[in-house]
Amino acid sequence: MAVGDHVVGRSQLATIDDLRAAVVPGARHVVRARAALELVRVGSESAMETWWRLAVVEAGFDEPELNVDVHDDAGRFLGRVDMAWPDHRIALEYDGDHHRERDVFRHDQQRDNGFAVNDWLVVHATAADRARPTVLFQRLRQAFARRLVTGRRMAV
Repeated sequence: MAVGDHVVGRSQLATIDDLRAAVVPGARHVVRARAALELVRVGSESAMETWWRLAVVEAGFDEPELNVDVHDDAGRFLGRVDMAWPDHRIALEYDGDHHRERDVFRHDQQRDNGFAVNDWLVVHATAADRARPTVLFQRLRQAFARRLVTGRRMAV
């Protein structure tokens, strides 16, 4: 799926319809290709974002929106998140190794402060979480449960 997301995403090498048209009826593995196409989405910007999107959906969460621009109530841009459930003000961010660089880290902290004071819950995932995703899923469930208490519609 990551390759499909890349092809229809930022690279804009093809559309999902282009990929669908390239699947030849009767060809070998056509059933698998069509099933894979159903999982391709525009908006994922990395293979890990694709992996986490598929994992959270498989874990029972509603499918998140991808690369969402977040604004405060006055319309000021707060930042862009990898995945979000905007109605709940919940985001999932995949933080690759470059997020440990000083300038990126400082930017992330400033941005996350803006999210926090504007009532956004941001759950962060790293490559290490992939080995034990159930811990991250528990944090997401806690975020949705918190929103249930505060009156926001729950997705799980």
